[in-house]
Amino acid sequence: MDRDELAGWLRLTLTPGVGNAAARRLLAAFGLPTAVFVQTEAALAQCVGPAQAKALRAVPQGFANQLETTWEWLQGAPSDGPARVVIPLGDARYPDALLETEDPPLMLYGMGPAALWAAAHPFPAQRCLAMVGSRNPTAQGADHARQFARALHAAGLTIVSGLALGVDAAAHEGALDSAASDTAVPATIAVVGTGLDRVYPRQNLGLARRIAAQGLLVSEYPLGTPPLAANFPKRNRIIAGLSQGTLVVEAALASGSLITARLAAEQGREVFAIPGSIHAPQSRGCHALIRQGAKLVESAQDVLEELRLPGPVQASAAAPTNMAPPNAAPPPPAESPLLQAMGFDPVGLDTLMARTGMDTATMQVQLLELELAGAVARLPGGRFQRLGRA
Repeated sequence: MDRDELAGWLRLTLTPGVGNAAARRLLAAFGLPTAVFVQTEAALAQCVGPAQAKALRAVPQGFANQLETTWEWLQGAPSDGPARVVIPLGDARYPDALLETEDPPLMLYGMGPAALWAAAHPFPAQRCLAMVGSRNPTAQGADHARQFARALHAAGLTIVSGLALGVDAAAHEGALDSAASDTAVPATIAVVGTGLDRVYPRQNLGLARRIAAQGLLVSEYPLGTPPLAANFPKRNRIIAGLSQGTLVVEAALASGSLITARLAAEQGREVFAIPGSIHAPQSRGCHALIRQGAKLVESAQDVLEELRLPGPVQASAAAPTNMAPPNAAPPPPAESPLLQAMGFDPVGLDTLMARTGMDTATMQVQLLELELAGAVARLPGGRFQRLGRA
């Protein structure tokens, strides 16, 4: 894309009052954005409202600075780092799956390995699964996200999520843990709610860099866009739209993850949910989805069988969900009396002592051993929770 073409697309996206739907009508009538801006106000008003036609005849405030910033960002990608791209509607690299949705973005900003962007279709059609969930998951929920993502990516799926704290981050990490260094498809795709020159939350800066090295970072928002609350629910339609299905790992009833699940269902995509404890608020959203018809899943195999994916995915469909991370200590035997007494819900020391009859010192020693082995997680408030691979 040359500078003049970028200017046309950028001006169209920045013109106040002209949304994606109006922009698509203009493009259908006049062709490229550069042709839109040479039309008379009367001609424009035949496609859009009078106020929108008038706005299109004026250069948006701050447009020159935004164009310069975006052009410099595109040209300033380091030779040994991730490539930077702008992909408008009509570009061969634009994801086909988004074109099938009600409101495809007019333009996508992207970062990732140059080899992926050089491919005719960097977004692997029929090979993407969205994984979303709570920003404050239980230890079990975060563990589920990592292990499902690891197994599903090993089976050939690209994991799509939103780079948020909690389940999103764990899903990205699980996919990256399973990825080969020379993969021909993205390990994971992070759809963010800010400009790509920012990382939000800042705690995920290192994760964002890993994704840019082995996956794709994607945004519809111009550079410099801060983390505005309204942008995050809106970007969820892209997460759902890129994916053949959406897996909700853990979510409360008010979770934004349920927006993604609803959008996926409206787009005719599969919705999956992992059930949890009846006592955990973070599981109630998943249980509500299951009551509404979402597929209950207990393993990666459940997802793969439901999607009926062809080719190499089926050949690897037996990838387990309980794969331990590289170099992890082996889990203790499942028959551990303390683990049996713990169950799978968060539990405090007093409850464990009552169930097992152990004294405090013995209990603390065994809990520490289980924690070091990756079988138990320590939670706020002095509680503990058994992890799924134990």
